[in-house]
Amino acid sequence: MLVDIFSSFDDNNQVFMSLYMLMWAFSLVIILIFSSSYWVTGPRWAPIISLFKDTISSQVFRSFGLSLGGFLNVITGLFLFLIFLNLAGLIPYVFSPTSHLAVSLSLGLPLWLSLLISGTFFNPSSVVAGLLPMGAPAPLNPFLVLIESVSILVRPITLSVRLMANMSAGHIVLTLIGNYMTTSLFMPGAFSMLLLISIQVLYTIFEFGIGVIQAYIFCLLITLYSDEHPH
Repeated sequence: MLVDIFSSFDDNNQVFMSLYMLMWAFSLVIILIFSSSYWVTGPRWAPIISLFKDTISSQVFRSFGLSLGGFLNVITGLFLFLIFLNLAGLIPYVFSPTSHLAVSLSLGLPLWLSLLISGTFFNPSSVVAGLLPMGAPAPLNPFLVLIESVSILVRPITLSVRLMANMSAGHIVLTLIGNYMTTSLFMPGAFSMLLLISIQVLYTIFEFGIGVIQAYIFCLLITLYSDEHPH
């Protein structure tokens, strides 16, 4: 039972779809979308999926990630996976996994770490040289290396917190509007109820756009991180 605006972020609540069942189901859906084109005729909604795949693929084509084996498939699959999770979280009584830092961090940290480890093994001297900008004054070299190292290490945290904070904020606002709308049903005035219903509908449409945009930004930043991989 949901007792306050933060109860929807608790995966121990007995909601319609729990965290683990939702993620497993959407993972299988992503696999079917990628593999069904080889053995079954595409349905009518296949062009829509292709549109999302082409959108994120165009960004990978502009980066060095295209030279990394399998990076394109990973990013396009992650993009569709995040869109499914973000939009499913807007359904009433459906648990929103991307509003938790543990889920977003488990998606961003392995990808960032794999790029870092791959670059270190491929060309460690280039990775170390990237910590120091060209033409920097010699007395500032230790501080610049420290600052650049910290900026690289906090990337998975900022990447994950951005996704989690945006999705959580939207769900909290929707819950607050829904609570006020429920209260207005028992009030004599009809104008406030119609106003809150209009706001709820418009903000829900806005949150659908936010869910797609945040998935795009998440994958775009990982693609930009691949540009620093040694050539």
